[in-house]
Amino acid sequence: MNYGQKQELLGLTLAQLQSVVLDLGLPKFTASQVAGWLYQKRVTTIDEMTNISKKGRELLNNAYTVGRESPSEVHRSSDGTVKYLFPVGDEKYVESVYIPDGERATLCISSQIGCQMNCEFCATGKQGYKGNLTSGRILNQILSIEGFENLTNIVYMGMGEPLNNTDEVLKSIEVITSTYGLGWSPKRITLSTVGIIPGLKKFLESCTCNLAISLHIPYPEVRARYMPAEKAYPILDVLSLVKQYDWSGQRRISFEYTMFKGVNDSMTDADHLAKLIKGIECRVNIIPYHKIPDVSLTPADAKTMQEFVKRLEKEHITATIRRSRGQDIEAACGMLSKIKALP
Repeated sequence: MNYGQKQELLGLTLAQLQSVVLDLGLPKFTASQVAGWLYQKRVTTIDEMTNISKKGRELLNNAYTVGRESPSEVHRSSDGTVKYLFPVGDEKYVESVYIPDGERATLCISSQIGCQMNCEFCATGKQGYKGNLTSGRILNQILSIEGFENLTNIVYMGMGEPLNNTDEVLKSIEVITSTYGLGWSPKRITLSTVGIIPGLKKFLESCTCNLAISLHIPYPEVRARYMPAEKAYPILDVLSLVKQYDWSGQRRISFEYTMFKGVNDSMTDADHLAKLIKGIECRVNIIPYHKIPDVSLTPADAKTMQEFVKRLEKEHITATIRRSRGQDIEAACGMLSKIKALP
């Protein structure tokens, strides 16, 4: 996606930056200098790259721009959660959410404008799909927030299905985890997916970041009613794939389970879920459902969720109830939906 006449440097890997500088007739080592300015010093203009020659900066400026852009709106929750609205060109916008929690600060970032998955319970899916984000637009959400220095974790759990934009997502992960980039451990990054199998295979082979599978309903035929992706990528096939990998060491797997009253909240449902994920060393995150317009689903009550967790624990499955954050600013799970600036 092209957001301007000049190409953006932000989001390019070191190898790509090397191609850029060599094409301009600059020394190859200039690429490392540019990467340092982009990802470690977080500059917003090429002119700030002062260890690059004046001629070199002129050549870069003629064809490129950094690509950093500040959020157009910031919304703060009473619980400390912050939601950012980022412009991504053509009057389109995405949201990301900063969640502070003691010494931990997590940023939930978007990978697409809207979403193609159309899950019944997700506001993002209701708005439709408007395009993929480049790696630069993904990274901009991280680098351009005021709480950047406090970040401890990143989750690809915002707007969009990350594995429907696999190449750009993996490129952004490379920048985050490489020494020329942010230098983060892959253990600090989690990617959430409904289970797009081709992208999932590529993700599992390309990096050791953590994985979260949006499972939600333990019966394939019922899951298909609420999550259309089940028809193309059956959860049984997804589980068969992840069982081929070791989850006891460097990376973790979790299963996201949004709970709806009368749909997936019974003890029988808990037993089916336990049977489904048996043999995978994992965690189940029970997520309170946050109502969205024109959807008849209703949240399960707190007591039911607690009993569900206890039932899973009897089957030796670690389970926790995720605390709802940012609901008053529509920043909680399943509520991100803005494709244009808020009024």
